[in-house]
Amino acid sequence: MSTPTSTLSLKGRADASGDRLNAPRDLVAATTEPRWVRWTLIGIALAFLTVFLFVPLTIVFVEAFKKGVDVYLASITEPDALSAIKLTLIAAAISVPMNLVFGVAAAWCIAKFEFRGKNVLLTLIDLPFSVSPVISGLIYVLIFGLQGWFGEWLRDHDLKVIFAVPGIVLATVFVTFPFVARELIPLMQAQGTEQEEAACVLGASGWQLFWRVTLPNVKWALLYGVILCNARAMGEFGAVSVVSGHIRGQTNTMPLHIEILYNEYQFAASFAVASLLALLALVTLVLKYVVEQRVKAEKRSVGEVE
Repeated sequence: MSTPTSTLSLKGRADASGDRLNAPRDLVAATTEPRWVRWTLIGIALAFLTVFLFVPLTIVFVEAFKKGVDVYLASITEPDALSAIKLTLIAAAISVPMNLVFGVAAAWCIAKFEFRGKNVLLTLIDLPFSVSPVISGLIYVLIFGLQGWFGEWLRDHDLKVIFAVPGIVLATVFVTFPFVARELIPLMQAQGTEQEEAACVLGASGWQLFWRVTLPNVKWALLYGVILCNARAMGEFGAVSVVSGHIRGQTNTMPLHIEILYNEYQFAASFAVASLLALLALVTLVLKYVVEQRVKAEKRSVGEVE
């Protein structure tokens, strides 16, 4: 009587093990789309990228070189274009370091400490994402313009903010300051405070904590935020357009110079300058890809060590 029972038991175990072996296959089959669905989705994505990204980008460079290399070089080296390029670089060179310092300080404060008004600070950091750049530029005009709050004081002291470089820098700083902070805050919150607490127990000072513990852990996210911040600073149009005054050779940045050239039907020159911004976008994408690969490589190495 024991033999049939044992046979049934072994058969039941074999069936159970077979079910377990077939379970992953069934799960994969249930969660995998048919091939035609996958290819359709890939085709739609490629078509979207082609229409809204690749074709416009190609047109910019084709139109820029349409009249020859000589016209292209003349368009980007004429005095007004050089002034616009110089002013764009100046605005980015000032606003990016300022946002770098603010972003690191704000992220460290929000991620490592608990205090009243923390949610309010987070909301204020996101403010430039929700406010139109044109409105932000108008606010600076109402504050620093001749009829603004500080207009008379600035005029009495022979200082000029609106329709000058300081106003352009202020507008650029406002529209770009969330980028660094928003890249660092989630990462710092995920990392927690254990490493900093351990360093404090070992006698590390505040600067040692920052340079040897915090900064190495967030260096790639920090670089990623700086890259995005710089790209937005050089390409900003709305806020800068309000506070600049469109003075040729003085307060025109590259986007404003492109608009003026296009409105004057100087299409070759406008596309030539626009190609510089497009080239900046491509360089930004390449740097972004490199940084992402380094982050993934570090994560894989940490996982292998663990």
